[in-house]
Amino acid sequence: MSAKVAFITGSAKRIGAATASHLHNAGFNIVLHCHHSVEDAEALLATFNRKRENSARLVIANLCATETLGQLAEQVMNAFGRIDVLVNNASSFYPTPIGGITLDNWQDLFGSNVQAPLFLAQHFAPALSTSRGVIINMVDIHADRPLKHHTVYSMAKAALVTMTKSLAIELAPNVRVNGVAPGAILWPEQVLSEQDKHQVLSQIPAKSLGQPDDIAQAIHYLCEARYVTGQIITVDGGRSVVSSHKV
Repeated sequence: MSAKVAFITGSAKRIGAATASHLHNAGFNIVLHCHHSVEDAEALLATFNRKRENSARLVIANLCATETLGQLAEQVMNAFGRIDVLVNNASSFYPTPIGGITLDNWQDLFGSNVQAPLFLAQHFAPALSTSRGVIINMVDIHADRPLKHHTVYSMAKAALVTMTKSLAIELAPNVRVNGVAPGAILWPEQVLSEQDKHQVLSQIPAKSLGQPDDIAQAIHYLCEARYVTGQIITVDGGRSVVSSHKV
């Protein structure tokens, strides 16, 4: 029996790379994806194939170019002839304070966080139904508790939560659809002051950042949890249950 195949968008770095590594170590074949981070993706690809020959492939694509997603799906399917797990991880994230929001902001944030996951789910639904597979969407705790100055991003993640639950109904019983909502796992690529970091940590009962593998473990669980669908697993050290925290 051939190994299960996971396709993880935005898997060259950070949480996406950690998820790819975790699933590869668990025996999955991996289709990596990147847009700009080609060097990082190729290094990870080489690492996987050294560990287990012909166990990983790489596709390069702009997920906001909806008209090319069908071709991307074909490349993914041609890699190993099947797909069992679609992880919609790729995401744009940056502030959009009111008064300065542009159409480009809207198209980028909704394109990467909602539009691409929806159309990829549509393209892969038949193959995932055949394998009785799973779609796992990377949402965010700020889908429920919007982040100040990040209105468009928070809206996009809220839409992704709704999409997750809706597709769980529509694609049942052959395809499960779930989400993972990370809290503070890695500091954002935008520089934060030490004061800002201290404020974030003060809001977390666990009193520390999480680790990328905390998210990868949750994703791995959802890959195998045959009776779990339409659910969002929050991985945030308890931050979302502290009702008084400020964002």
